[in-house]
Amino acid sequence: MNILVLGKGKTGSLVAEIARKRGHNVHAVGSADNAGGAAVQANALINTNVVIDFTTPHAILSNIEACARAGASMVVGTTGWYDQMDHVREVVKRYDIGFVFGANFSIGVNLFFDVMRAAAPALKLGYSGQMLERHHAQKKDKPSGTALAINNILRDASGMTVEIESVREGNIVGDHELRLESENDVVFLSHSAKSRRGFAEGAVKVAEWIQYKRGFYDFKDVWRELR
Repeated sequence: MNILVLGKGKTGSLVAEIARKRGHNVHAVGSADNAGGAAVQANALINTNVVIDFTTPHAILSNIEACARAGASMVVGTTGWYDQMDHVREVVKRYDIGFVFGANFSIGVNLFFDVMRAAAPALKLGYSGQMLERHHAQKKDKPSGTALAINNILRDASGMTVEIESVREGNIVGDHELRLESENDVVFLSHSAKSRRGFAEGAVKVAEWIQYKRGFYDFKDVWRELR
């Protein structure tokens, strides 16, 4: 299929590389190529099956709206826009596109999310919780979208959230750790990404999955269907 990758940073570039290796036609653009939304206008997206967005929080909403108007389905790995979730859901419905978003497209992280759901009841049984997330120094959002997703999972499963400590240093791909402590013991649950490859592979696989579908999806609800 024909894929447009918005964002030529480390993750976007890896997504483009993996998509090409999986046999897709890929066009990747950076912010300079998308000035004024040039890359997401209807005439520019005529032959595009899916747009994969790894840009920035300040650009993502305009990208979503432009792609939706053009009828292009999307996979969005950019975070920092979730306070506009209801608006985006309505845009997706209005223009009848396929749309998948995810705080993290790594299969391992989504397994970790399931572990968080299983652990959440401890917060109602006398355990206190604290989360530590560490990422590279260039990461703009703080806390990470993955950390916020974990807190949402904990809240949904227990009615409680935990304090998040964010660290930005070096070239750390992404570490997330939840500490649960009671008077009797301490439980540590953690996930550490060795590279961005798992994240990028997940984004390409879900783009393949969404190309013939319509509707608004969270990656955590669909990753088991990927091939």
